[in-house]
Amino acid sequence: MNVKLNDNVLVISGKYAGRTGKVIATSPKHGTVTVEGINIHKKAQKARKANEVSKIVEIPAPLDASNVMVVCPTCGKATRIKHSEVDGKNLRACGKCGAVIDGVTAKTSKKTAKKDEAPAKRVRKRAKKEESTQTTDDKAE
Repeated sequence: MNVKLNDNVLVISGKYAGRTGKVIATSPKHGTVTVEGINIHKKAQKARKANEVSKIVEIPAPLDASNVMVVCPTCGKATRIKHSEVDGKNLRACGKCGAVIDGVTAKTSKKTAKKDEAPAKRVRKRAKKEESTQTTDDKAE
């Protein structure tokens, strides 16, 4: 399954064909994805406490992963995923423009930035005993 969480996808078949949305849940075992604002089902929710009110709740239901295509963030077109190797890691890339879809480049830059910085020094807050000893010496004189 080439669709991951937070990907923008285009629905290519079914009742919602042509609509785009963000993936909010995936289920690789069942081969389904849940897309925000697409395939909304209504469910009656019963009041469980005395002060609650029964209501009808709208929840997004899963779609089959074969019915969606990932939208490339650079070219903006729905594309098939091709896998390419960058720095020894297999990454997802756009089949049309070749741009990397995974946000791995941003993650690696954060890691290198943390390594370059010196670790923050831990400063322990101490009680002001030194001042209190000086004041008692002044009182004694």
